[in-house]
Amino acid sequence: MKRLSNSELKSNFIAWQCRLRQMAMRDHGGTPMPGFRPQVSSLKGEIIIPEMTILLVPNNPEESTAFFKFQLQKTNDHRQAFEAGLKYLAADFYQLPELFSDEITAVFAKGSAIAERLAKLKTVLLDFEQYAQRYRLSCAVKRLAPRDISREASLWHNRLFNPNLGNDAEVLSFRPNWKNAMAEPWPG
Repeated sequence: MKRLSNSELKSNFIAWQCRLRQMAMRDHGGTPMPGFRPQVSSLKGEIIIPEMTILLVPNNPEESTAFFKFQLQKTNDHRQAFEAGLKYLAADFYQLPELFSDEITAVFAKGSAIAERLAKLKTVLLDFEQYAQRYRLSCAVKRLAPRDISREASLWHNRLFNPNLGNDAEVLSFRPNWKNAMAEPWPG
């Protein structure tokens, strides 16, 4: 069995995530698939969240953030904004995995006890699984600041699916430690 470099494993994971998201947007109306709803555990193995919906952050999220923001602010008809956003995401948004960073984000309600706990732990395990593929990632956790571009990208993306999401929502960033990542089966 060939051992992949950390960079190759990261690329395989992001490509897998992009494929799942293409399917979700094109075939399932944007409904999150199991593969992008990892189980979150402490390093001691305690399950903190059975499923947490995560987002991939583009390397340069300004364009997509501006698009989502424009669609949501130009009309009072959320359905219209949702359909435009879904069409955008289903087109070629996830076509090129190399355009995404390995930063993973998750959005929580203001004052979320779970978000507070995750931020205090500083490192958690994310277990992903779908279609006989599994990944386990040890991730550094941090709360994103109000003007952080990844936070803005996450909020405007999520507002397509939840128009009531406020500016005071908590957004956490998860950065994988690829040296300790595991995959089954091993890609390649």
